[in-house]
Amino acid sequence: MEPSPTTGGSETTRLVGPRDRGGAGGGLRLKSLFTEAPEPLPEEPKPMEMSFHHCHRDPLPQPGLTPERMQAQRQLCTACAVCCVFMAGEVVGGYLAHSLAIMTDAAHLLADVGSMMGSLFSLWLSTRPATRTMTFGWHRSETLGALASVVSLWMVTGILLYLAFIRLLHSDYHIEGGAMLLTASIAVCANLLMAFVLHQAGPPHSHGSRGAEYAPLEEGSGESLPLGNTSVRAAFVHVLGDLLQSLGVLIASILIYFKPQYKAADPISTFLFSICALGSTAPTLRDVLRVLMEGTPRSVSFEPVRDTLLSVPGVRATHELHLWSLTFTHYVASAHLAIDSTADPEAVLAEATSRLHSRFGFSSCTLQVEQYQPEMAQCLRCQEPPQA
Repeated sequence: MEPSPTTGGSETTRLVGPRDRGGAGGGLRLKSLFTEAPEPLPEEPKPMEMSFHHCHRDPLPQPGLTPERMQAQRQLCTACAVCCVFMAGEVVGGYLAHSLAIMTDAAHLLADVGSMMGSLFSLWLSTRPATRTMTFGWHRSETLGALASVVSLWMVTGILLYLAFIRLLHSDYHIEGGAMLLTASIAVCANLLMAFVLHQAGPPHSHGSRGAEYAPLEEGSGESLPLGNTSVRAAFVHVLGDLLQSLGVLIASILIYFKPQYKAADPISTFLFSICALGSTAPTLRDVLRVLMEGTPRSVSFEPVRDTLLSVPGVRATHELHLWSLTFTHYVASAHLAIDSTADPEAVLAEATSRLHSRFGFSSCTLQVEQYQPEMAQCLRCQEPPQA
């Protein structure tokens, strides 16, 4: 018995009787006939390169810190080490000089150390990938670190303002002018060194979306940020406030050294320059609160984004337009696009996403395309939000 060859395999098999072997004896054996070419195994599907308007615009980000953040980490580590050394020197010098102004500067350096360590922690935390609970990742931890830096400075300054006011009311204190002058001079040099370490001469301009990365976004129609990293920016402003206070303490120490009867210059300088330090952090606090309150990014306005979407061919109306940011430089947008019945939804989506990305630098855009209905003009939820 000899079945016909089967198809679909790499070989066929038949039963061969004794007469086929030309010899005596019974039994059957299997004989393989390699008469058919083996069929190729099905290939595994290869990842396809998505079109440019797809949500995954950039390659998958590499694990760890980006170059910009690595630079910020090095700057913060160096400044933190310098701050610790000179803070210890100021504590000793302020104690020997009996100077509240010197101790005030040391307390500000302590606040600097705490804020920089918090910023370093937030930089590490922000590298963690997104999860099902933290779907946006941990980018905003950097903004929270900047907020902690500002709040810590305000708390320390408030306490020192109170102590300076008490000294103005009671003159029962003595100040060593020589020790105060030496310590104040060293403090000025320390703050200059930290400001130099933290200052960035403008990060590379970039308008491209980095997906899950935290990327600088400081060109185009937007307003440039002086520093490329939120934590470094907050620490730099913090050090500038300390530098102003150190200069004030230095001037007061010179006056007290040559005119000891003018020892009231010590609490007065503490009072005046603490107020300056508070004022210097106001812009950073304003920007941080805007991010935390889900406000429109500072360098992006509602009307230009709306007009850009309406200029896309086929778009009749737009509503549910929301603009916010995860950090100072990571912008997000979402909107509903009402299109004509003859418009191609894929083409509209591609063009709208491309324009938002190239003109405003949004890192993430979520657009819902739907067919335009005349009743949308009367729908309350489809109306634009009022002017703030």
